[in-house]
Amino acid sequence: MPLTDIAVRNAKPSTKDMYFFDGGGLFLIVTPGGSKKWRLKYQWQKKTRMVSLGIYPDVSLKDARMKRDDARKLLASGIDPSEVRRKEKAKASGEDAFETVARAWIAKMATIWSAGHVSLITTRLERDVFPWIGKASVRAITASDVLAVLHRMEGRGVAVSARRVRQIIGQVFRYATASGLADGDPTSALKGAITPTRETHHATITDPTAIGGLLRAIDGYQGSIVTRCALQLAPLAFVRPGELRHAEWSEIDLDKTEWRIPGAKMKMREQHVVPLARQAVAILRELHLVTGTGRYLFPSIRTADRPMSENTVLAALRRLGYAAGEMTGHGFRSMASTILNEQGWNRDAIERQLAHGERDRVRAAYNYAEHLPERRKMMQAWADYLDQLAGKNVIQLRREG
Repeated sequence: MPLTDIAVRNAKPSTKDMYFFDGGGLFLIVTPGGSKKWRLKYQWQKKTRMVSLGIYPDVSLKDARMKRDDARKLLASGIDPSEVRRKEKAKASGEDAFETVARAWIAKMATIWSAGHVSLITTRLERDVFPWIGKASVRAITASDVLAVLHRMEGRGVAVSARRVRQIIGQVFRYATASGLADGDPTSALKGAITPTRETHHATITDPTAIGGLLRAIDGYQGSIVTRCALQLAPLAFVRPGELRHAEWSEIDLDKTEWRIPGAKMKMREQHVVPLARQAVAILRELHLVTGTGRYLFPSIRTADRPMSENTVLAALRRLGYAAGEMTGHGFRSMASTILNEQGWNRDAIERQLAHGERDRVRAAYNYAEHLPERRKMMQAWADYLDQLAGKNVIQLRREG
């Protein structure tokens, strides 16, 4: 027999839960403590399920019946009322906000990712995604919303990073979909929406996991110690291959932790300062024991009066198993440029460290020291990041500002 308002109001607690049935799966539970809870029992995919409809008297008998009828309409349409209820609760609590879901996904993946990769993914999202769609429900975000995020990145001149961010956003949506918080991945409609970038002539590696593998391979190089040191210094200094192999001990100041390359050796004919991270200094101190009495850091194997061959580093990479289309000596520059930009370092400081063309010739003689304090911090942070990718235990510096 259906319940009445009086029967619900007068229902008394006992020493155990008491059940009062209204019909259509709706019933009232009166707990020993006196709480009165509305519940709906129903069948979903041949299994018995139950959903909460609220607490009496906040939800009256009339309200509970309306909720029951609404739930039965959902069932008739092939929708599970419990899933709808769960999604409503998630939205109300902010559990389905893009940033919340993304951080949950990162936490899950952190068990298999390196600390450096976790840091990079988090930085990309915090800088380029969360400020724009972080608080929005993953279910409400559209392909147009994501495209707007990517177009902002294109406007900054980081189209390569924009494509990677699209991939990351897609992974977050796939995680959200698997968790029942989203209905699909809107980024699947954005393939080809980002302006293609010109292919580089210098093969490089920018995937953090692959970089870690490369660094470990370099550390395990079984050839000449001089060649190994050149390979180890290349990603830390990311100078041009010719600048690396022509490096002279007279240009290195280990106490000041810097390498000053004369303008005559530089592409733009101006002096260039390379701040040396502590990892680079350690490599150079080891190398100094071998070649420190001569002119060149990396002398030719035939004569100490000449630098190593331009093919030495390239041949060593091939010996390590990296084909021509995978990595080159020049590729260490592209690697550093791509990731440092993605990490949010001052673009001018990065360009200055890469010693790219100076447009104001009047100031050219003084620009070797431009952005030097920030570049010192950046070079040490970069070295620490590479150590993390290689699996070494370090404390990475945080970017300031």
